[in-house]
Amino acid sequence: MIPYWRLSGYYFFYFAFIGAFSPYFGLYLQSIGISAAQIALLMSLMSVMRMLAPTLWGWLADRMGVRTPIVRLSALLSMAGFAGFLVTDAYVGLFLSMAFLSFFWSAALPLVETLTFSHLGAHASRYGNIRVWGSIGFVLAVLGLGYLLDGLPVRALLWITLALLAGIAFCAMLIPEAGRPGSPPRSVALGEILRRREVQGLLAASFFMSAAHGALYVFYSLHLVAHGYSKSLVGWMWTLGVVAEIAVFMAMPRILKVCSLRGLLIFSFAAAVLRFALIGWGADSVAVLAFAQVLHGATFGSYHAASVAAVNHWFGAQHQARGQALYGSISFGAGGMIGGLISGYTWESVGPAWTYSLGSLFALVGLMALLGWWKNGVPAMVGPHVCSERKSL
Repeated sequence: MIPYWRLSGYYFFYFAFIGAFSPYFGLYLQSIGISAAQIALLMSLMSVMRMLAPTLWGWLADRMGVRTPIVRLSALLSMAGFAGFLVTDAYVGLFLSMAFLSFFWSAALPLVETLTFSHLGAHASRYGNIRVWGSIGFVLAVLGLGYLLDGLPVRALLWITLALLAGIAFCAMLIPEAGRPGSPPRSVALGEILRRREVQGLLAASFFMSAAHGALYVFYSLHLVAHGYSKSLVGWMWTLGVVAEIAVFMAMPRILKVCSLRGLLIFSFAAAVLRFALIGWGADSVAVLAFAQVLHGATFGSYHAASVAAVNHWFGAQHQARGQALYGSISFGAGGMIGGLISGYTWESVGPAWTYSLGSLFALVGLMALLGWWKNGVPAMVGPHVCSERKSL
């Protein structure tokens, strides 16, 4: 049986942590006198570790044939790293705590994605129904904290976020291990999969999509507050984006009956080009900002669901953990790091509007990479097999 609620619970707390940390931790850092460039550097450490750590942990999981011990260890050590924020406001201490937290926290999600697909087996289309609980957790955290921080000191964020990390650790202890897949009929080297043009196209495009989101995740809350919006409205804007994401995840089984993964990704990248231009130049209009947040359903929801499905399809059981880790490292890791760091320096030098315009440009480059390298109708690889079911991609 599929351990639906145990997996869903993990996603709930994992993304509730992101909902508390990503939108509001920059406000906490600003409150203790950290500069915009330093905030960008600290927040980008998450992306740096997501570039390095998942590949290491994915390789270890594939070698050991188990994932849950690594997921549980990473949850406990993430709490230890975050506790450092409670004892120091010094920049060096903040840097070390963020690095420790990020290294272990980033280890878990690609492995949990692999566990989820392993438990789902032939029912992979139900991924969205499990993953949607992560979006619900994000919504509750970002919206609830938006109201709480209008009345509480911003330092209360630290204790609330630590409690969410404890929730991740609790759920990690409950996730069952999935059976180790049997040996494929023909062993396929990881390099053989990576040499496929469509695989290269998706990985390159995913880098630029995450780079496009860099300014959003680091500075979106500061951007709205600077335009005179309250923290509760900031929470509602984040919530609106994730509600759109939830709708996409819930509808994904039906969407995939009429749309190919490639077509869905092309639409997602086109939406990203528009979205970041609207955020940069239309911040004085609540209606424009609201429409831009609805586009989050495409720029993250359909993009991420289609990407992990393609990775699951191409890499098969033999290289699944490393495939998901590689996708996470290149996109959320390298792409997120570059996008976050660049936005930190352009934010004060050229301003928010041009910073978000640069995000639109990143999304456009990703769209060109996808169109150029992933040709329509290419055969799909599933582990060692080449299949002709082209509609699924």
